[in-house]
Amino acid sequence: MPSSAEQSGDVPITAKRADVVRNQKKLLAAAAEVFATSGVDAPVREVAARAGVGMGTLYRHFPTRADLVVAVFRHQVEECAEAGPCLLAESESPMVALRQWVDLFVDFLVTKHGLAAIPQSDSSSATLHAYFLDRLLPVAEQLLDAAVDAGEVSADIQPYELMRGIGNLCIAPDQDPRYNPRRLIDLLLRGLRP
Repeated sequence: MPSSAEQSGDVPITAKRADVVRNQKKLLAAAAEVFATSGVDAPVREVAARAGVGMGTLYRHFPTRADLVVAVFRHQVEECAEAGPCLLAESESPMVALRQWVDLFVDFLVTKHGLAAIPQSDSSSATLHAYFLDRLLPVAEQLLDAAVDAGEVSADIQPYELMRGIGNLCIAPDQDPRYNPRRLIDLLLRGLRP
């Protein structure tokens, strides 16, 4: 027997919540793609179009561009943090997992650099940086420890130094087309061997 909500044509509350979550995920994925290719100053209508939603939906989830950029930042931090243990469990070796995770980390950093273009208070910038470190440093440490235990990485490598070094290599001055940070990061990773 149909429920009263089904008889009246109303959508059950759980379906609305699933739709809201689905739209938010689509917006975050689309925004990450748009920001990576066009920068955080890209028109938000481009984000909405790529996500396949209307502008009203975008603004209900993210009232300002800064809200959208910060949400993308946090979402990508979470994806990167969650990927580390999965890669470690699924990869043929801890070093392979570390390399795959570093690739994801570099992808994240490409989008992250756009945050500098968004006006923020010093406290919100510090809060995001603390969040970034709190979520990603333990993952880098777990991957490095596993690689050390497997004899694939020297024991004197610190997670913060590795992440900072990779971050510094990802900053391409003036978007120089001759500069390839991934090549230099590969050299850095080769240098981790004992």
